[in-house]
Amino acid sequence: MSPTKTKNIAVIGAGMAGIACARTLLQAGHRVTLFEKSRGLGGRMATRSSPFGTFDHGAQYFTVRDTRFERALQTVAGLCKPWSANAVRVLDAQGRIAAAGLPAPEAHWVPTPGMNALAQRWGQPLQQLGQVELETRVRHLDRDALHPHQWELHTAGEGATQHVYCGFDAVLLAIPAEQARLLLNTTALADGLSQQIDRVQMAPCWTLMLAFPQAMQPGLSALGPQWNAARSTHHRIAWLARESSKPGRGAVERWTVQASAAWSQEHLEDDAERVQAKLRKAFSEITGIRAEPAYVDSRRWRFAQTTEPLGHSHLWDGATGLGVCGDWCLGHRVENAFVSGLELALSVA
Repeated sequence: MSPTKTKNIAVIGAGMAGIACARTLLQAGHRVTLFEKSRGLGGRMATRSSPFGTFDHGAQYFTVRDTRFERALQTVAGLCKPWSANAVRVLDAQGRIAAAGLPAPEAHWVPTPGMNALAQRWGQPLQQLGQVELETRVRHLDRDALHPHQWELHTAGEGATQHVYCGFDAVLLAIPAEQARLLLNTTALADGLSQQIDRVQMAPCWTLMLAFPQAMQPGLSALGPQWNAARSTHHRIAWLARESSKPGRGAVERWTVQASAAWSQEHLEDDAERVQAKLRKAFSEITGIRAEPAYVDSRRWRFAQTTEPLGHSHLWDGATGLGVCGDWCLGHRVENAFVSGLELALSVA
């Protein structure tokens, strides 16, 4: 791609959609600045470190269905590995295998050494150019005071440090639907986009992380079940995964447990200790693992999984220079996020 005019573009959000969008625009020859409120790239493709190894406490894996996603992955050959997970089981509420689940017709893939590695690799060119602003939350959109056809971003960084970034020809939001709607509402020029986002629904998710270093031994752990991943119909828990079974991870027995959407919504504002206690109890009921973990942590994702998608890959208003993308436009898969970010970038470029 060779743009007819080089644009100065702000991309807000450094998850998979934002990274896919930003890298595509950069390859097209545009100047891109990526803004991210967290400390690193990846969004819900997140990896947390602990004294006992890492946890993929957001997205657990991805599939590859779109040929454009497949071609993009070829640029980082060897970074992503197939994860068999002994075939994903489906469990009833008592933790019994209700169905053998997948050996799926499609592979489950994981980046190594953690889910955030893919976003980090694809974001390297922007970081090398100094065009990534981490720990920077965009609070307000406004027309540039000196150039009324351009945009300025009002941000708050670490320690509530405020800053204004000016001169953007386009501002692209790659953040959860509700956050995008609230930010668009800071300017009357985005009313049309904001109204279209109103129908999108996203559910929360509490995630529990547990480590059992006492269980270290070759092969599968003697603790608990002889499977590595399962979907569950238990009212508290929707998903369990043995982190140490994933390629490129450490050998210490570690589990990531994701609560059901309904339970997470009901307990959204509970304190972390209460959530951990309830999820640990359910984890023991499902897996039979009653040993005391050496490490316990949790993470609340307010916007984890799309329940009502937008129905379009992205939104772009060329007249105002505002656009939005995210997995929630099409569904909740990592691949949905990639396609959404790619197609928004192609519309802008």
